[in-house]
Amino acid sequence: MPLTDSIARNAKLAAKPKRMIDRDGLYLEISPRGGKWWRLKYRYAGKEKRVSLGVYPEVNLKKARARTIEARQLLDAGVDPSENRRATKAARVEGAANSFEVVAREWIDQQMKSWVRGHGVRILTRFERDIFPWIGARPNADLTAPELLTTVRHIEKRGALETAHRALGNCGRVLRYAIATGRAKRDPTGDLRGALPAVRPTHFAAITDPKRVGALRLAPLVFVRPGELRHAEWSAMDLDGGEWRYTVTKTNTPHIVPLSSQAVAILLDLKPMTGRGRYVFPSASSSQRPAADERQRHPRCHASHGYRQRRNEWPRISCHGANHPARGLKLSAGFHRASTRSSGARSKRTRL
Repeated sequence: MPLTDSIARNAKLAAKPKRMIDRDGLYLEISPRGGKWWRLKYRYAGKEKRVSLGVYPEVNLKKARARTIEARQLLDAGVDPSENRRATKAARVEGAANSFEVVAREWIDQQMKSWVRGHGVRILTRFERDIFPWIGARPNADLTAPELLTTVRHIEKRGALETAHRALGNCGRVLRYAIATGRAKRDPTGDLRGALPAVRPTHFAAITDPKRVGALRLAPLVFVRPGELRHAEWSAMDLDGGEWRYTVTKTNTPHIVPLSSQAVAILLDLKPMTGRGRYVFPSASSSQRPAADERQRHPRCHASHGYRQRRNEWPRISCHGANHPARGLKLSAGFHRASTRSSGARSKRTRL
């Protein structure tokens, strides 16, 4: 007689394991210790085999019978239910090992060898807050463009459009790393070009008065990132030798910036005003902090904003990302690293 839920629930323990038969090869096995397992007995390739279908009462009689039907359908298709279960479990384990979150963390660990710690922490935080909750568990090979778009649109909806673009770019780098390591076949972020609205730049009033531009006058002579110029320290300036030595924040690598006679003159003009503090361009409220990032509101601390407005003087160079044309201009003007260390280098430099 087929089982019922009440029979399964009230089944008593015995000194030895016992089986309570249902139908179609399904039975409930009860151990002397009280455990109850659903098992299915079947024949495959002429051999009698068994497969577990779950533990009672987590899997009730109705669910056990449904799993029996699924197993019988596999047998009809020539598939061994036990082997199918092993393969499914192995695929699940492999998928977890190759999930987007696992690969992303691995990629970040690799990049941290060349990144500054703060930069890596920002990217990891972005993933943990905005990406992993949505697609972290997904296998890289299964990710689609619509999934990625839905994920970054959660960021866009809270008004952080630029962060959404950055997050999508980070996802693309992770997926390309997954391709390189054999855990994905393609990067679907390329299909999302133009899917997010473009970021509209915020324009600030340009500073054009030469007496108030401060770092604006220095920016086209040194060609560094605005943030690095804001954090310039007097201790790193060798005005006699014509060099500024500092560590690039993004890559944590030492960097030497040659200082032309014009740059030295600007710094000498600033030294009476800020030279007693740590920073060349300090905050308006404290000499122990660099100028604020909001375009350095204090008159003497204006960095590179407004530089574009003076582009008639520098028609082919922008204020940020000008490293390549800058390198050519520096070399053509005599700013070779070896020459900056010679005793007469500064006096021979061509004025920009």
